[in-house]
Amino acid sequence: MAVNLDLSFSRKIVLTFSALFAFAANSILCRLALHEEQVDPADFTSIRLLCAAFILAFIITIKDRSVIANIHQYGSQAGTLFLFVYVASFSYAYITLSTATGALILFAAVQFTMLFKGWLVGNKMGFQEYTGILLSLFGFIYFVFPELEKPSLMGCLLMILAGIAWGRYSLIGAKSTNPLYDTASNFIRLVPIAIIALIVMYFNFGIHISSKGLLYTFGSGALASGVGYTIWYQVVPKLKPSIAAVCQLSVPIWAALGGILLVNEPISLHLAVSASIILGGILLVILAKQNNA
Repeated sequence: MAVNLDLSFSRKIVLTFSALFAFAANSILCRLALHEEQVDPADFTSIRLLCAAFILAFIITIKDRSVIANIHQYGSQAGTLFLFVYVASFSYAYITLSTATGALILFAAVQFTMLFKGWLVGNKMGFQEYTGILLSLFGFIYFVFPELEKPSLMGCLLMILAGIAWGRYSLIGAKSTNPLYDTASNFIRLVPIAIIALIVMYFNFGIHISSKGLLYTFGSGALASGVGYTIWYQVVPKLKPSIAAVCQLSVPIWAALGGILLVNEPISLHLAVSASIILGGILLVILAKQNNA
């Protein structure tokens, strides 16, 4: 399962798009599990964590058996906390959000979190960057405003929290010399919590999950999270930070297409306009950073 970092251009493209599709698949599979199969978000979160931890442990065992015995030496408590907040908030947010809406909020919040962190540590921004940020904020306000009196407002807030947590997790990961091992360790640290949550759910409410629901949940954890993160962390060192960020901005588009094809979700003009403004503003910031690099 190990991927050679000496990647040819064509192989790099294939792996990059595979990882991006995996990220989009997380949103699609979550929606299918929660809405089509009525899986409880707590069950979905717990099973997703267990599946991701298992597949990451398996990949590392295949790659280097000696590492898995000392996996606790990798990762961090902060990383584990942000990972848990992301996964849990992500699941509960999708109770009320559509696939495209959730993905848009998630990745916008991730980018804003990382930009804000850079601003706090003294990274200077020029006119184009400020213009991009203001444009994205305007787009986000335009997007959220009609939702203020709807039940999906809570979903929006939860997905913003998920995006902030994932942004913080990404910032921690950016300093990692072994991101794959650190991610595996963080998932494995959450295994006891996931098991306890399943036990509590079983004795209090019972666990009712269809075969399709279990398949969607397994796919989200093992494939979209476990394998997807593995591919991404193998290819991302070969991508410029600005290119990696632009690539991630395409995820809401893939998620929206998946929502149309697999979940039968309509794409409204309001969402399309909001997405164009938000992603366009973030793209301006990224391009400005690229020009100043």
